Amino acid sequence: MAITERGSEVSIRTGQIDDAISILDIQRDVITENKYLISEIGECNKTLEKQRIWIQKILDNNRETLIIAEKDEKVIGFIAFESPNRKRLAHTGSFETMIYSDYRGLGIGKMLISELLAWAENNPLIEKVSLGVLSTNNRAISLYKSMGFVEEGRKTKEIKVSENEYADDILMYKFV
Repeated sequence: MAITERGSEVSIRTGQIDDAISILDIQRDVITENKYLISEIGECNKTLEKQRIWIQKILDNNRETLIIAEKDEKVIGFIAFESPNRKRLAHTGSFETMIYSDYRGLGIGKMLISELLAWAENNPLIEKVSLGVLSTNNRAISLYKSMGFVEEGRKTKEIKVSENEYADDILMYKFV
């Protein structure tokens, strides 16, 4: 059991196949916000079976992990770390994290990333943890920087948010 920055009890654990529906619900909820993801609402077409296959692929790979945050036995967020299936990139991987909007600002993202970094530091196969974040997601960028991530590149105007509005895709990394 971990305590958030505001005193809430949250459990952090390894993901399981049984988490598929909860993760799918979180993904749909975050995509519906239409703020900080590349995908739009109509593009979330993962089935429960595809979600289970995705989770099993992560669980079967010793260079990947899925970490879950729970509050009162409800899955409220997750972080998924995936590593490329190429020998020269096998020491790297990138993560995505999603948390229900009602649970943001409590330090849960920081807990998930801390758990991921601890896992990566103890995994002799992983040397570099990477991520991509929209330039408009200032809270996330601030969190990543506070945890030692460094900007290594930027894809300028990579995401077209609306007719005349763009966001850069900021690439960040941390060696573990």
